[in-house]
Amino acid sequence: MAVSNIRYGAGVTKEVGMDLQNMGAKNVCLMTDKNLSQLPPVQAVMDSLVKNGIRFQVYDNVRVEPTDTSFKEAIEFAQKGAFDAYVAVGGGSTMDTCKAANLYTSSPHSDFLDYVNAPIGKGKPVSVPLKPLIAVPTTTGTGSETTGVAIFDYEHLKVKTGIASRAIKPTLGLIDPLHTLHMPERLVANSGFDVLCHALESYTALPYHMRSPCPSNPMMRPAYQGSNPISDLWAVHALRIVAKYMKRAVRNPDDLEARSHMHLASAFAGIGFGNAGVHLCHGMSYPISGLVKTYKAKDYNVDHPLVPHGLSVVLTSPAVFTFTAQMFPERHLETAEILGADIRTARTQDAGPVLADTLRKFLFDLDVDDGLAAVGYTKADIPALVKGTLPQERVTKLAPRPQSEEDLSALFEASMKLY
Repeated sequence: MAVSNIRYGAGVTKEVGMDLQNMGAKNVCLMTDKNLSQLPPVQAVMDSLVKNGIRFQVYDNVRVEPTDTSFKEAIEFAQKGAFDAYVAVGGGSTMDTCKAANLYTSSPHSDFLDYVNAPIGKGKPVSVPLKPLIAVPTTTGTGSETTGVAIFDYEHLKVKTGIASRAIKPTLGLIDPLHTLHMPERLVANSGFDVLCHALESYTALPYHMRSPCPSNPMMRPAYQGSNPISDLWAVHALRIVAKYMKRAVRNPDDLEARSHMHLASAFAGIGFGNAGVHLCHGMSYPISGLVKTYKAKDYNVDHPLVPHGLSVVLTSPAVFTFTAQMFPERHLETAEILGADIRTARTQDAGPVLADTLRKFLFDLDVDDGLAAVGYTKADIPALVKGTLPQERVTKLAPRPQSEEDLSALFEASMKLY
């Protein structure tokens, strides 16, 4: 198990300057995005840095849903700055961009594809020491403050891929629930769906002892190892919080209790999936995001078409868990019950439909677009979506049930309409 150090509590952001001072940092890179750079979370970090005499430069050009180009721009900025520590303030996009900047600046002679997951990149293990990175998450979603994963769109192939290594995990995550009060409704919903799927997928992933072959050296062991007894605890606990608090957090921007709990659930699910991994909802989400045509999500202030990550993940969830349920029906029924289903009369063969219906109701209650068709896809796009899923072996191989291209086609087709 690997996890970042976490500090939680309202107002903990003001300690970031002291943390950097304690680390001996002299020249810090503060990464964020254009929207957040004007908001209180970034101001709170800057105030703490100034108060503690920390020299810093701000990079606010992070792209929401980053690409290899936007990663490279951030890396170039970091290489010029000769920084000895990093602070990322934002959602998964900012934290992941900052991880990549830290990695490639610490390994300046590496080619960009060296550390990118195979088969798109070379998937080399990271053997260089990185600089300290403090993550200050402002969304209730990715759990990126706890994981050694950085995801981006690889524009050449129009698919999402990423870098996965424990070495890029943040040194410290400062989880300050006050930052969640700045999130618009759809951002709370979509980032919450990411938490939901992190928990469901890691809990239903292929168990760690059923994976083979064993790596020839522990250094080659992947960050994503399959469901395991420790990750399971975090996944189930995160799911319970989602069931109890997510609808409240979406519907009421001032509900600090609900948003605080979702902020923690994001980290808990991150600890779970950061070690167990995710499977088909995430594997299929990468082309859904990468091949977006004109769809622009409500509440996102961006100048490019965008299917937000959490939305691209959750749209296939009813179809995916119907497909995987035959492998571990008890776990599928257990998660359906946590999300509110009455399973007293359910039989094991009903596990898939029961969980799928529970998810559909949950999504309908939260005004989610009616399937892939509602975000701009048609049946004619299915071959391209399948093609974009095939390279995502890092996650698709963790699905409890193997899938053929025909299976993937059927799953995309079943996700065109939800209700």
